Amino acid sequence: MKIQDDAKPYDDINITPMLDLAYVLLVIFIIMTTATVQGQKVNLPKASAAPSLATQTTKAITIANDGKIFLDTIPVTLPELELRLIQQKALTPEFPIVLRGDAQAQYQSVMDVLDLLSRIGLTQVGLATKPLVK
Repeated sequence: MKIQDDAKPYDDINITPMLDLAYVLLVIFIIMTTATVQGQKVNLPKASAAPSLATQTTKAITIANDGKIFLDTIPVTLPELELRLIQQKALTPEFPIVLRGDAQAQYQSVMDVLDLLSRIGLTQVGLATKPLVK
């Protein structure tokens, strides 16, 4: 048997601690993924495939780049838009509105519609934008 000199450099890599850590992490991940869905087994009811009878209450106002205004998909003028929104408010006092303006649309057109919504008293207004792609 040969005894190693203290002056000689140690040239072997010991990977035992790294493997121990990898096995511990593997066990932890296995336990966590199987523990996320637990509970009693029940026979769940089946839902109907029929469409819902509830009417869509969200209104979409679109302003095209040429200044045309659309309520949902129907072209309207500003006075017609006011009349239709007042009629809808009489049916359902609080309904959400999504305002979709083209990026090239005149800012004044968007402000006219926002002013109209404010005069009518509609406060649930959302402005639609494209999501920012990173």
